[in-house]
Amino acid sequence: MAIASDFLQSLVPISQFNKGQAAKIFDRLRSEKELIVLKNNQPSAIILSPEEYTRLTEIEEDYFLLLEANKRLDDNGNKETVSYDSVMKHLGISEAELLEAEDADIE
Repeated sequence: MAIASDFLQSLVPISQFNKGQAAKIFDRLRSEKELIVLKNNQPSAIILSPEEYTRLTEIEEDYFLLLEANKRLDDNGNKETVSYDSVMKHLGISEAELLEAEDADIE
């Protein structure tokens, strides 16, 4: 029942925007992940908190990386591969060093 209650609480009639309550609506995103904007009693738009948007875009990015990895594995067939451990050993990098390293920005 909590799910239905949460869903109903996330509904925002578009008329509230017309009444100058946009700031109040956006303030709600501090405690709620998403709000559903209703126009003529039908869902018209979804407003996401910045944190929820980031979370969803990271999931999407991870999904596309997984698809690419699976494609590369399929394209490789039965060709010989090099293990992660052997590459790390060959390069002289430890797992701890990777965890301590800062993220690189690729431009």
